[in-house]
Amino acid sequence: MQYFPPALENLVEHFAKLPGIGLKSAQRLAFHVLSLPEEEASAFAQAILEAKKVIHCCPVCQNLTEGEGPCAICASQKRDRSTVCVVADPKDVVAMERSREYGGVYHVLHGVISPMNRVGPDDLHIRSLVERVAAGGVAEVIMATNPDTEGEATAMYLSRLLKPFQVKVTRLAYGIPVGSHLEYADDATLMRALEGRREI
Repeated sequence: MQYFPPALENLVEHFAKLPGIGLKSAQRLAFHVLSLPEEEASAFAQAILEAKKVIHCCPVCQNLTEGEGPCAICASQKRDRSTVCVVADPKDVVAMERSREYGGVYHVLHGVISPMNRVGPDDLHIRSLVERVAAGGVAEVIMATNPDTEGEATAMYLSRLLKPFQVKVTRLAYGIPVGSHLEYADDATLMRALEGRREI
């Protein structure tokens, strides 16, 4: 039995395909879009089409950018080009930049190695990273992939690939989150915290 008109069902289905959006949320979003004045709905649709048309990968770091040439980070003269931070997704660049602590450049893989999801090294932007390091001028590559199975496997794979270039490969330290208690930390987190300890 069909509860909604076909066009509304179609809209709900498309919203439900978005990550983190279940059927109830998809229905709420669809009804919200229907309640918008026509000019707002048109502007919303146009914003999606415009973003798809003008946003592309930076030719240097593979981060998202507009226009021709490198992104704002790669083009900046204030960034330290001898340090490259490797992240899985463009949203990870935003997270790193929020800290205001990192002054180097980035390389975005657009995913991680995941045999379960049929994602191999050739599906990621790995070749361009190797070419950047091989060209010289890079002293350190920081692996900032997530501390899960796929993120760890990707970091290890890349560290082996980059070893012949005599470049320092480091991994982000992981441990006890600020403001939390030791009694609630799992074994793996405690182990990482001990391994990543530093002098004070």
